[in-house]
Amino acid sequence: MWMYLGLLAALFLGLHNLCKRHAVQGNEVFPVLLGTVSSGFLFIAGFYLFSKFNAEYALEKGYDFQDITATTHGFIFIKSMIMASSWVLAYQALKHLPITIVTPIRSAGPFFTFIGAIIIYKESPNAYQWIGFFLIIFSVILYSRIGKKEGINFKRNKWIFAIIGATFLGASSGLYDKFLIQNLSLNPQTLQFWFCLYTILILLVILTITWFPYAEKRKAFTFRWSIIAVGILLQSADYFYFKALQDPDALIMLLSAIKRSQIIIAVVIGGLVFKEKNKRQKLIPLIGILIGVGLILYAN
Repeated sequence: MWMYLGLLAALFLGLHNLCKRHAVQGNEVFPVLLGTVSSGFLFIAGFYLFSKFNAEYALEKGYDFQDITATTHGFIFIKSMIMASSWVLAYQALKHLPITIVTPIRSAGPFFTFIGAIIIYKESPNAYQWIGFFLIIFSVILYSRIGKKEGINFKRNKWIFAIIGATFLGASSGLYDKFLIQNLSLNPQTLQFWFCLYTILILLVILTITWFPYAEKRKAFTFRWSIIAVGILLQSADYFYFKALQDPDALIMLLSAIKRSQIIIAVVIGGLVFKEKNKRQKLIPLIGILIGVGLILYAN
């Protein structure tokens, strides 16, 4: 069941990435990010208020919110710090790079998670899973060569380093999620509610320094419907992902790989919607990534 929940998370993440591209294109990045997290928080807050006014029905439907200790709040705040940093880097990169370059680099995230799962959680991959992960990395290298044809030098372009940093932080957060869900016994909605709230506070501090004082930047921001869609789609994806992690048998290395099947939506549909170049050439490493994910998912 946890694998199917992972696939549902991948579906919502793929749609989330397309909307995110629309939200940041030619727009101010930080207020877009604040808007997406805020809309996601309001979405979760609706369930929170519902649980307070109709506790028995909410508990029956599985939407109860836990009372947590100050220490647990601290652990959630650490996750907010990690993901806020990752999102800031990722949104900046997405603004300056094609989605068909950004998404495949992000697909290397399972490799970092894979290594962390072995070292931290002692998860044991087999030979096919090793092959799958190295195939993903090789496919990302192929994408880098295609990117040069679009004027993107992977060694000199700072946005490439930004998306690599965002990928590493995102993978670290994925490993941390298993600790929060399984070791601290947090349910998905409790984690999502407080995580979003703390992330909003962190982003407000960043915007107070980098955006609010500058009238020119404030005027450059354009509100778009996709900002709200990004927040709701991301929280929907996270809910299914956290539900999958609640299963004691769930392997974080496999869940991380399953989530990368979102690349089908982002590269194929995104390439058509945003009219990006070299779509056919990008199908070759895309197939490599899908085979790699398949080896991880179905190897016994």
